[in-house]
Amino acid sequence: MSGSRAAVRYAKAILSFALEQSKEVEVNNDMLVVVTTIEESKELQLVLNSPVLKSDLKKAALKEVFSSKVSGLTIGLIDLLVENKRLAILTDVAKKYTIIFDELKGIEVAKVTTAVPLTDALNTQVLAKVKEITGKEATIENIVNPDIIGGFILRIGDVQYDASISNKLQVLKRQFEN
Repeated sequence: MSGSRAAVRYAKAILSFALEQSKEVEVNNDMLVVVTTIEESKELQLVLNSPVLKSDLKKAALKEVFSSKVSGLTIGLIDLLVENKRLAILTDVAKKYTIIFDELKGIEVAKVTTAVPLTDALNTQVLAKVKEITGKEATIENIVNPDIIGGFILRIGDVQYDASISNKLQVLKRQFEN
């Protein structure tokens, strides 16, 4: 829990610093790159979470991976996390940054759970519907869950619309039981 609070603090600090320099969009793109790169690389995760490796080696590995992909502000964040012995929360900081950035820009995150991955055409339709419902821009996070059989579950903030086949089957089951 304290790691989560620390991640929020670092994310707010880097956002504030990026806003002062009008580079918040660039840093947001960097944070997305950091999250996807670390989550897609098991080796990088092992390096970051290893208690045996010295922080200097971890820092060198991260700079090697990210030096050509991200801005100086993001490299500065990595340096700061190494200096404060908080490198383990780098992914959390990057995720929190994008959440705070989206809130700042008024962008909603719509979580769409489907049985199969969304196609580009469906993705566009969902974005248009979310904008119509909320009046805000949105990004789509597609969660694939074959257990819903078909249909979809749309969650925007605290509102959830369940149009899945499994939900309809549950409703029918309850009706038959009554």
